Amino acid sequence: MNPSDMDHQALKNLVKRGEGSNLEFKLKTNHPEKIIRGVVAFANTNGGIMLIGIGDDKKIVGLKYADEDEYLLVRAINKYCFPRISYTIDRVQLYDEREVLVIRVPPSPTRPHYIIPDPAEPETKKVYVRVADKSVQASREVREILKGEQADRDIRFNYGEKEHKLMQHLGEHDTITVDLFASIAGISRRIASRTLVLLVLANVLEIHPSDIVDQYTTRQLN
Repeated sequence: MNPSDMDHQALKNLVKRGEGSNLEFKLKTNHPEKIIRGVVAFANTNGGIMLIGIGDDKKIVGLKYADEDEYLLVRAINKYCFPRISYTIDRVQLYDEREVLVIRVPPSPTRPHYIIPDPAEPETKKVYVRVADKSVQASREVREILKGEQADRDIRFNYGEKEHKLMQHLGEHDTITVDLFASIAGISRRIASRTLVLLVLANVLEIHPSDIVDQYTTRQLN
C-alpha cells in the first residue's frame, strides 16, 4: 500500500467530474473481471484512474476491508493481464475508517495488453480499449492498429482503385465500416480490413472503436 497523495477533498472534486474516458467508478471488488477490463482499457488507450468504493451515483461509500480488496485486485491484474501492466494503487482514508482504492494506470508503451481469462487457453485472450466512459472489447482491426502504433515504422501504401472508392465514399458520407468498404470496392473483407488499418497507421483515417461495429472517418487536421 502507498500513502495517497490525494486527500478527501481532492477525491470529492475528482468524483464530481463523473465517469469518462479517463475515470471509472466501482462500488466493490466482487466482480474483479470488470475492474481488470477497465485497467487494460486505460493501459491500451490514454491511461486513467479507477476509483473503488464509489457508486455510479457518485456516492463516496468506501471499502470496509481495503487490505483484502487490494490483495484480490493485485492478484487478478498480475494473473490475467499480459504483458504486465504498469499501475499504482493508493488509498484515500474516509472519516469512518473506510477507504477508497485509487488505481492509476498510465498509457502503456507495450500495448496491446490482453486479458487471458484461462492461462491454459491463450487463444481466449481479449483486448479492451476505452471509448467515452466504457471499456469496449477491441476488434481485430483495433488490435492491429495498437500493435502498429508501437512498431513506429514508416507506413507506405499504394493509392489504387479501392482507395479511390473509399475516399469517394468518405467524401459523400461521414463514416465507413470494414464490411461496407469491402462491398463498395468489391474486395475481400481481409483486404478491406488490412487497407483500413494501414490508412489509420498512415494518419489518413481515424478509427472509432465500438462494441457493435467500428467506424472509420477521414482524419481531421488540427
